[in-house]
Amino acid sequence: MKCIIIEDQLPAQRILKKFITDMGSLHLVASFTDAVSALPTLQQEAIDILFLDIHLPKLSGIDFLKSLQHPPQVILTTAFQDYALESYELNVVDYLLKPFSFERFVKAVTKAAANTSAQRFSTEATVEPAVRELFIKSGYDHIRLKTSEIFYITADSDYTEVHLSDHKHVTTESLRHWEEQLEPDGFMRIHKSYLVNTHKISKISGNQVVLESKKNLPIGRAFKQAIYNRFGI
Repeated sequence: MKCIIIEDQLPAQRILKKFITDMGSLHLVASFTDAVSALPTLQQEAIDILFLDIHLPKLSGIDFLKSLQHPPQVILTTAFQDYALESYELNVVDYLLKPFSFERFVKAVTKAAANTSAQRFSTEATVEPAVRELFIKSGYDHIRLKTSEIFYITADSDYTEVHLSDHKHVTTESLRHWEEQLEPDGFMRIHKSYLVNTHKISKISGNQVVLESKKNLPIGRAFKQAIYNRFGI
C-alpha cells in the first residue's frame, strides 16, 4: 500500500519511516513537514494511507483533513489526546498517541489495510478487471499470460517467480511491480514475500493459505487480520 507522512518533527518522521520499512507491505511515496506541501501528491498519486500529525505549521492536520473531499485512510499521529473525539467524527482509521510502539503501529495499519481491502473487494465484484492478459519477460522470452492462470508470485533475492498450476517463470520485476499490475484482478499480499491470486485460495488454515494446487503459503503476522477481513472470517 502506498503511504505518505505529514509530520513536522523530524525525529517522529524517522520513527514512522523505520516502522514503514519494517512493516514490509507499505511503500512510502513521500514525507512532508506541512500539510499544504503534501496536497499535490495526494491529488496526483493514489495514496492508500496518510500518516497525519495534528499540530502542523500553516494548517493543522484536522483542518487539512476537513478540506479533503476524498481522503485516503488516515492514521493520526499526535502527542495530544484532546482531538480524539473530533478525529473519529472525521472517520479516521486510528489515533496513535506519541510515543507509540511498533505493535501499536501494526495494529493501526492492519485496520487501514482491512478497510482498503474491503473497498477493493467490493469494486472487484462490480468492475471489469483492468488487466486480463500481460506479457512477462522470462530470460530472453516475453511470455503472454492470462492473469487468471497465475496462482501466486514470490520474491526471491533479486528476482520474482511467477507460479502457474504446474510450472513457474522467473522474472526480474519486483514484487511491488506485480502487486500494482495485478491488484485489479484480485491479487493480495499475504506476506512480505508472497502475492496471491485470491481466486485460487481453497482454504485458510491457521497461519497459512491453501491454494487449489494444494500448495501451502505462509501468512505474515502483519497481513493476517487484513486477510481475515477480506473474506469475512
